[in-house]
Amino acid sequence: MQDKIIMSVGQCVPDHYSIARLMNELGFDVEKVDYPEQALELLIKNKNQYALVLVNRKIDIDYSDGLELIKKIKSHPEIKDIPVMLVSNFPEAQEEAVKNGALYGFGKAELNKTETKEKILNALNIKTLY
Repeated sequence: MQDKIIMSVGQCVPDHYSIARLMNELGFDVEKVDYPEQALELLIKNKNQYALVLVNRKIDIDYSDGLELIKKIKSHPEIKDIPVMLVSNFPEAQEEAVKNGALYGFGKAELNKTETKEKILNALNIKTLY
């Protein structure tokens, strides 16, 4: 496993397990975080621990807007350089996230696609799995 971990924010349990399975396949452990406030606190406290943050478009626990968390991460001086991706199948949501500093993410329907693995590896500055 890699030294750093992936933070997954706001996913429902089945989606978290699907994402975690993919990240484990890529060599990363995943930390599930339910609340945006908790995610911010952990990122600030342990900023060097995280390689990537995956934020659900709609936070499962309270259905708040994941884009608001992305904005907070990207505007915070201590954590703004941590790569962030939106988990959403909607292209317009992805474009809005990118406008706010995120990398172009992926939707749950795309989890098993080669392009999704490539996006994640690029976000992590990993050129190949081998």
